[in-house]
Amino acid sequence: MKSVEEFEFKSGVLTALAKFKPLFKYVFVVTNQQGIGKGLMTEDQLTAVHNYMLDQVRIAEGDIAQVYFAPDMASPENKMRKPESGMALQAQREFVGVDFNQAIMVGDTDSDIVFGKRLGMKTVRIITDNEIIGVEADLTVDGLLDLVEYLEYERN
Repeated sequence: MKSVEEFEFKSGVLTALAKFKPLFKYVFVVTNQQGIGKGLMTEDQLTAVHNYMLDQVRIAEGDIAQVYFAPDMASPENKMRKPESGMALQAQREFVGVDFNQAIMVGDTDSDIVFGKRLGMKTVRIITDNEIIGVEADLTVDGLLDLVEYLEYERN
């Protein structure tokens, strides 16, 4: 995805993000974007996509506090790319009260799950058709709306 025109929300995401508002103090997006490092897209193109995404989330009455991205290629010294902790530590520095032991990491890849586990977060995997699972999450769901239902059930 290199442009706003190519971006699309998965089914139920906007509704789920609106329902997250009373459940979470902050919602962050942490994303590896090595397409920038490969020269497949620019940081300005990614920023345009993120701004569009944030606007659509706000229109749907949801909230994303911040989007963090790692633009560089994978390398042993790169501590920003998931599963390394750099983006999470940056969020913790920038937002008061971020407690990883009270946080949930939601993702669809092993690197997402490892990222969350390394930081002591509860992990939730969203099932996709093409992902081979090598690391088990604490919870597996079909989509964000399923996670909302689970969280609301747990609250009551």
